[in-house]
Amino acid sequence: QEAPAEFVGQQLDSVFSDIVPQAVKIGMVSSPQIIAVIAGRLEQYRAEHIVVDPVMVATSGSRLLAGGAAGALAERLFPLAEVITPNLPEAQALWGREIRTAADMEAAAAAIGEKLPGAVLLKGGHLTDTADDYLFTHTGGRWYRAGRVDNPNNHGSGCTLSSAIACRLALGCDLEEAVGLAKDYVRRCMEAGLNLGAGSGPMNHMFAVPEGGSWT
Repeated sequence: QEAPAEFVGQQLDSVFSDIVPQAVKIGMVSSPQIIAVIAGRLEQYRAEHIVVDPVMVATSGSRLLAGGAAGALAERLFPLAEVITPNLPEAQALWGREIRTAADMEAAAAAIGEKLPGAVLLKGGHLTDTADDYLFTHTGGRWYRAGRVDNPNNHGSGCTLSSAIACRLALGCDLEEAVGLAKDYVRRCMEAGLNLGAGSGPMNHMFAVPEGGSWT
């Protein structure tokens, strides 16, 4: 159920006029109207460390954006981002070609990133039996290698990764370090082996909290 674009703008006003965030993570935004409002407010408040997770295609293959939203996302929000974090289906939609190999990942990330001021983290989990991601920046590229964790409860792993990157940027990490630490966090969330409910459940985001719930 979409919130009205005007209401989304009011929410952003409430946040930025009170406790200014040190980073912003944007996930699924489903209409051009909402995208335009978000972009306008981020520009107005000169937001920093913007991470855009272009949630365009569900794991099931279903399209998640209303007509015109994909173009608005690329035109309005991508240029504001320090990094965008597409998965393979999303990168294929943005690149316009199929991605089958690691070399394809590098080419796709470069083709997308060369049009943007920021970086592209292309998530490779859909490609092979590994979980290797590729970061394109305007100063070069870097692979983040990782094996798969044997845990079917990985719902929201991509959303968690982009959020964790934003958190690390807010804490003062540079982008390459933020990606590495965020990727390690997601791995440990999955290794914790939480199993809730039926189907593909969530990871254990609270794995580091000691038994009893104390944060100290």
